Amino acid sequence: MILDTFRLDGRVAVVTGAGRGIGAATALALAEAGADVAISARTTAQLDEVAGKIRALGRRAVVVPADLSDLSAVTALAETAAAELGRIDIVVNNVGGTMPNTFLTTTTEFLEEAFRFNVSTAHALTQAAVPHMLKNGGGSVVNISSRMGVSAGRGFLAYGTAKAALAHWTKLAATDLSPRIRVNAIAVGSVLTSALEVVASQPEIKKQMEDATPLHRLGEPWEIAAAIVYLSSRAGGYITGKVLEVDGGIDRPNLDLPIPDL
Repeated sequence: MILDTFRLDGRVAVVTGAGRGIGAATALALAEAGADVAISARTTAQLDEVAGKIRALGRRAVVVPADLSDLSAVTALAETAAAELGRIDIVVNNVGGTMPNTFLTTTTEFLEEAFRFNVSTAHALTQAAVPHMLKNGGGSVVNISSRMGVSAGRGFLAYGTAKAALAHWTKLAATDLSPRIRVNAIAVGSVLTSALEVVASQPEIKKQMEDATPLHRLGEPWEIAAAIVYLSSRAGGYITGKVLEVDGGIDRPNLDLPIPDL
């Protein structure tokens, strides 16, 4: 019986940044749990590959190539998903990220762009999806935040600030949308995605990160996806406004960027 509470049969999910990494793993995990999935990212070829795997699991997939830094495209994504799949029950705000930068080279424009890409996109998609969720009794929103949203490390001022804002947005949105729509986030640690390819390909740096992580390894995308299935399903039905830490146990950055004192 307990495993049945993780099922998502008859549900429709929208996943951003779903062409690879955590987004792709999440789309497939949700489909395996029974959901139909609308996926979006910039690269059509990557989305088509993920969609093929979703369909191989017996679920429907809708591919929406888009530049999700364009908030009108984000809103259109929700409308397309609802029109083609008939409803929306789950939103996974995975798209985001910002390159490291020093303090003096982090311009106001760079900071605002980080906020827009990590927070405004989540707000726009959720806001567009909420009316569709309410038509079917409610739903679940899961935001991908980061351990850097609660930890301090050089070079991550814009990224960490944006992810911290997304984590707090999660708590505020959960209050506004309760009790029918649950909103949670995941503070992700170091996960082996394309963003860490350069690091993972250098054994000494990879070992440094692993040694600084209590579990002595980096995370895998499917481990984040599993947490998303939990938060999206009835199994996580008594959770809202929370930030779940899936980070291997770290409480500080496990990689120091070589940024010298001023």
